[in-house]
Amino acid sequence: MRVGEILKKRRSGEVLSREELVYLLSLPTDAAETYMVMAEANRLSAELSGGKAEVHAQFALNLAPCPCDCLFCSFAKVNDVFHEATELTVEQAVSHARRFEADGANAIFIMSTAGYPFERFIEMGGEIRRNLHPATTLIANIGDQSLKHAETLRDAGFAGVYHALRLREGTDSTLSPEKRKESIRNFLEAGLEVGTCVEPVGPEHTNGELAEMIEFTASFNPAYSGAARRIPIPGTAMARRGLISELRMAQIVAVTRLGMPDSVTGNCTHEPCTLGAIAGANLFWAEVGANPRDVEEKTEEGRGETVDDCRAIFHESGREVLDGPSLFYNRKSRRTR
Repeated sequence: MRVGEILKKRRSGEVLSREELVYLLSLPTDAAETYMVMAEANRLSAELSGGKAEVHAQFALNLAPCPCDCLFCSFAKVNDVFHEATELTVEQAVSHARRFEADGANAIFIMSTAGYPFERFIEMGGEIRRNLHPATTLIANIGDQSLKHAETLRDAGFAGVYHALRLREGTDSTLSPEKRKESIRNFLEAGLEVGTCVEPVGPEHTNGELAEMIEFTASFNPAYSGAARRIPIPGTAMARRGLISELRMAQIVAVTRLGMPDSVTGNCTHEPCTLGAIAGANLFWAEVGANPRDVEEKTEEGRGETVDDCRAIFHESGREVLDGPSLFYNRKSRRTR
């Protein structure tokens, strides 16, 4: 099996097999063939998105110790990072959203912990929606939901959601993998676009696990897939597993792009970096407020990047950023039923 043959197959529009995905993921990160893979992913990503990248922006409605205990998350009660529950007021939430809109974010994400009341999320989302330009793309980053709740999100003015089946879900979290999959089906049935990701990647995850997850994300024709490395939370058990390099992350981002059908025009990575961009990532996030990868209550004082920061990284990577509402979330439906 040769890299050139696999890339030729992908350029012809054929779907890569799991064996081929594993082969590409298994290449040494510093091999010339890995850079060939990254270059092809970058070319394909630019072609499918018209040469334009996107910057989405996210803020959290609340911060609270979470009983779901995802071991990779700073909100997890078991990780003992945050002890007090806090919530944004409507005025604060609207202010964050309007600031992101003014900064030119292509989509605005509202996030909450799993314990935040759904009715409150809808109430806050509706008020935010009323204070934004009608064309501004509003996205929910929320826990598992029923079909009825998914339809309520749609009716409240959300164009889509971010939802992922995380690596080793049910082992490194208390959440059910089947429930995560069911929620994705519910969102899609309600007419919401679903963005997703292969995450959070750590050194312990095998190439087989990554390839399987790439195939899963491709299976429901998401608005975008991509890959994100796990950011260790200091002092936690999971932190001892370590951190993959940005170069390894870029390799996984590239292989994920090649593993998606052409109908998936977006390819994300987080956190923003030039290596990710030149490996085919065309979506970054800016963040304020609570962040599951940060121990600061306000991530803008820690790991969070601004919209301008993300634009600058894309500029350094030779990629233009879209001006206007997201095309990833506002595409015509091309789902495979």
